[in-house]
Amino acid sequence: MGKIIFDSGISLDGFFAGDNRSPENPMGGVSGQIHAWMFNQKAFWEHLGMEGGNEDGVDGELIRETIERTGAFIMGKRMFEEGEASWPNDLYKADVYVLTHEKREPWVQKGTTTFYFINDGLESALEKARQSAKGKDIRIQGGADTIQQYLNAGLVDEFFIHISSVFLGSGIRLFDGIDKDKYEIQIEEVKPSDLTTHLRYKLTKKLK
Repeated sequence: MGKIIFDSGISLDGFFAGDNRSPENPMGGVSGQIHAWMFNQKAFWEHLGMEGGNEDGVDGELIRETIERTGAFIMGKRMFEEGEASWPNDLYKADVYVLTHEKREPWVQKGTTTFYFINDGLESALEKARQSAKGKDIRIQGGADTIQQYLNAGLVDEFFIHISSVFLGSGIRLFDGIDKDKYEIQIEEVKPSDLTTHLRYKLTKKLK
């Protein structure tokens, strides 16, 4: 069975997104700062079926590995609303389960991406994602609040953090409100590159 993971870029001072997020201002306008390492890689643009990127190095290898191991995605409504108007068609190339109170028919895109709108909670989305993933990993895509909910529910097995060399000063922190006693945490891998430091952590839920 696949793992439940998340894979997130953050600033050096721990912010996942900036202030004043909206569909007109996704991630509070800081995506270019936090994800510069990713946009610089040919692997990212290849995934989109587009030309782009200046490098194909360690960062690109990690992008390809994460794409390959992921079989389904879960995200919150806010992240979906920010991306709906601007994401390219078939960005995820897998089923995506959106946590929301809104009742809505699935959005089937050209290609292999279908968005499903889940009204009955974290566990329901996870069970449906497991069926879609077919043994691959389920990636909790974001935003920060959705990742925090899955962490606090004790449901995350592993995560990747990509720390960009930038201070944002304010915004939305990835690890606010985390239950500090939920897991044993083990560093599995550290990979530095020119624009970021990649960290992989294994989580083991503590026995009560």
